[in-house]
Amino acid sequence: MAAKRKIRVLYINLTERKVETILREDLVSYIGGIGIAAKLFSELVDPEKEPLHPDQPIILANGPMSTIFPVVTKVVAVFRSPLSGEWGESYAGMRLALAMRMSGYQAIVIRGKAVGPIYLSIGHQGVRFKDASALWGLSVSETGSILRDLERGRGQRSCIRIGPAGEMGVHFANVNVDTYRHFGRHGLGAVFGAKNLKAVVIHGEREEKIEDYPSYNRIYKAIYDRAVTTDIMEKYHGLGTAINVNGLNNLHGLPTRNLQQSYFEQAEAISGEAFAEKTLIRKMACAGCPVGCIHIGLHRREFGPGHDYESKNLSYDHELIFALGSFLGMSSQEKIYELIDAVEELGLDAISAGVLLGWVTEACAKGIISEAELGVQPKFNQTAPYLEILQRIVKQPNELYQIMAQGAYQAAKCYGGTEYALTLGKTEIAGYHTGYLNIIGQAVGARHSHLDNAGYSVDQKLKGKSEAVKVETLIKEENWRNVLNCLTICLFAREIYQQDTVIEALASIGITTSPEELEKLGQDIYEIKNKTRQLLGYHLDKLEFPDRFFETPSLTGHLEKNKLYNFLEIYKNQVNS
Repeated sequence: MAAKRKIRVLYINLTERKVETILREDLVSYIGGIGIAAKLFSELVDPEKEPLHPDQPIILANGPMSTIFPVVTKVVAVFRSPLSGEWGESYAGMRLALAMRMSGYQAIVIRGKAVGPIYLSIGHQGVRFKDASALWGLSVSETGSILRDLERGRGQRSCIRIGPAGEMGVHFANVNVDTYRHFGRHGLGAVFGAKNLKAVVIHGEREEKIEDYPSYNRIYKAIYDRAVTTDIMEKYHGLGTAINVNGLNNLHGLPTRNLQQSYFEQAEAISGEAFAEKTLIRKMACAGCPVGCIHIGLHRREFGPGHDYESKNLSYDHELIFALGSFLGMSSQEKIYELIDAVEELGLDAISAGVLLGWVTEACAKGIISEAELGVQPKFNQTAPYLEILQRIVKQPNELYQIMAQGAYQAAKCYGGTEYALTLGKTEIAGYHTGYLNIIGQAVGARHSHLDNAGYSVDQKLKGKSEAVKVETLIKEENWRNVLNCLTICLFAREIYQQDTVIEALASIGITTSPEELEKLGQDIYEIKNKTRQLLGYHLDKLEFPDRFFETPSLTGHLEKNKLYNFLEIYKNQVNS
């Protein structure tokens, strides 16, 4: 793979307040994104030290096509996850990829721990360490508002920050990116907090020249036309991923009331269609995207009893409606918005928070944990107890809440109820109950996400195929998504960025590659991830599968544990062959 470039990596040591920029020619073959992030992380992570140890790195990376091609909008973060103890990988959009590009850095490595709360101001002219003592303890929106005032006039600017959950070390705390997007899964917010890092503001005014503009312009227009004039992206611009709510519900694949059901009687009221009709006020796009898949709804909330109301804009999608809606039996949009607002301001991952609350509700009902310890009695379809529990998870007033702040897996291990704590790879599940490949895919995927390999899709599209073919498809999909994540495209555009399109787009900006090289790249990244995960404690033989998956019928019918383990054995054989 030939390329006339070097990867510009910014290394930041918070302990020593030391900054260094290194041009890494050896990283060129990894293209960008997850390729260079995986390589850097494998070099720097210390398996002997805990995830929140100051020496553990945070890697942020984008790709050479970031924001100069349609829907190439993401930045990847790689870190050691405090939630699972192993590989942490998360993606976010909005303006961050553009700001990194304009600052001139393709990767940023952050290590160490500041003496007190700080935030970083990063631009093409360098890095500034700024006091964040006055920001510590503030909510996500308060922090963002102040930083936007402090960091005015900085060109293309992005502001990423944590809330109180990250400061308090909640293992599923997220990092908010420009208000409406997040580094959501695996607890990056807690890693920020452990480093006394409240926020990072990235800005820049750097200009780039595209050498072969005619070639670039030609392929750009072809990709743009496919994004805006065909129906490939229509789902995402139309109702967005919330369209999945009714679809999955009708097929009995929507996790409901802690997966006691796979069908929600009141799904219509919280469907994408209902949100669009009643509360949708606008759609937004990440920088470099012509589609606009971010759906913003209007939430009206009372200042207090007898006081006026204020209006607040909140982003919603399928995963939020599942985790804070059907999974908790929430029967109205208003109730879901209340919970979304709470997790947003506290800086919690919505999926992990909702799945944990599902376990809490059942565990309390069964007497495994007491109402006295919780301070409230949680019940499905009641927001007030959940709102109080979320606040207490962050404040951690007693041992129960200290354990709950470590996620559903650890809470169930400590108190019981592992059979209905819906986690895979110690990570809370996504919003699908479609069959064996969804479960296997999330369990074995590098980040324990449905986005690793789309097992939920394999369940539906390959119903009549053999078990071996389904597993082979799962592995091939994860390898190819590794390639797409080197480019840091939004995976919503994966049907647009087929192999020939990727090759032509890269060639137009001076990066020559071939189908064989791309295939090897995906496999190489897959191998780096798996080797590093094993060093951090992950092992296929240690995977656990809660009984609830086999008690509640899925979209493809009742599942049997022995058949699931057969799929796992096939996976082991194919990976090791």
